[in-house]
Amino acid sequence: MNSLGSEPGPRIQSIDIVRGVVMVLMAIDHVRVYSGIPAGGSTGGIFFTRWITHFCAPAFALLAGTAAFLYGRKLGDARALARYLLTRGLLLVLLELTVIRFTWTFNFNYRQFTLAGVIWMLGWCMVLLAGLVRLPARVVGGIGLGIIFFQQIFRYPPHLLPTQFQGTVGWIWEFIYPAGIENHSGISILYVLVPWIGVMATGYGFGMILTREPRERRRLCLLIGGSATLAFLIIGGFEVLLNPAPANAPPMIFRLLNQQKYPASQLYLLMTLGPTIALLPLAEQARGWLAGALATIGRVPMFYYLLHIPLIHLAALFVMLLREGHLDSGWYATAPYTFLPPEHRWGLPLLYLVWAIVVAILYPLCRWFAGVKARGHERWLSYI
Repeated sequence: MNSLGSEPGPRIQSIDIVRGVVMVLMAIDHVRVYSGIPAGGSTGGIFFTRWITHFCAPAFALLAGTAAFLYGRKLGDARALARYLLTRGLLLVLLELTVIRFTWTFNFNYRQFTLAGVIWMLGWCMVLLAGLVRLPARVVGGIGLGIIFFQQIFRYPPHLLPTQFQGTVGWIWEFIYPAGIENHSGISILYVLVPWIGVMATGYGFGMILTREPRERRRLCLLIGGSATLAFLIIGGFEVLLNPAPANAPPMIFRLLNQQKYPASQLYLLMTLGPTIALLPLAEQARGWLAGALATIGRVPMFYYLLHIPLIHLAALFVMLLREGHLDSGWYATAPYTFLPPEHRWGLPLLYLVWAIVVAILYPLCRWFAGVKARGHERWLSYI
């Protein structure tokens, strides 16, 4: 089992390839962070540079749940799987608060900035999933879908408490779902746990489909993924058409694709998970060097993740030194929340050049580590 999900055997290549695709795409957004280019924008290039990376977090969470199901089948012991998910999840939370936070910022000023990011979210969702894996997979999947589609009800529980308790409970609840209560934790919450635990639990139930014979698996993936994508286009299209655009509004396609990510709305998840699931059958048949390279990265996603942030950060400092003639660590002191004056922001060509160089450096390192994992039997390797 790897950091972003469990690893069964024999491996399902499509999971590795899709996971490799989203890992490579994720690096685009993180280079964008250090480039100073704001998320989204009025131009097609900037908008789609951000939009394409929206597929990453949903795929991480879904496939983590799916791989946990497959790993559980390999173990044949729900208690052992629950124990693994609990310890693996807590390790991810610890990494988010220590190693990952440092590599984002290159400082230890926790009073200035502490982040609850995607690895934090995945870690706590694994902890929660550990409490569900004794249930039948179809029940876990049903719970996940219920959380996704009825997520807004999680806004109300703190408001049902007596006023004197709302502040005490409310700040903790802000880690679960935004309830509109002031957060005094000192942590910047990027990813709340709902609906993401729903996505991971849905992925756990989805694992049953991936254990079917190949033809049936492909049929069901195309049916589920295509239906979700079609539902997004129909519902999202009606939403755009029924809400008149204000003056100077972006084009209709931008408004359709610009769905709420924080917290992830139902339309956002339909938009991203539908194509991801539909891609699995195509990835299963992929061959050639590119498919092999993506599968290699997808086999060691946490290794890739831990390396890619400091590598991008160092690359950004190198670019700053070349362009500005000096280093200013304050620009990235609260990364991934950064603000560069417009005159210092990169253009898209430079952003994509740095991204390509970073991925080119990471690939041979991932290939080496994937070989180490394949040859080794040490238990700790399953945690990386």
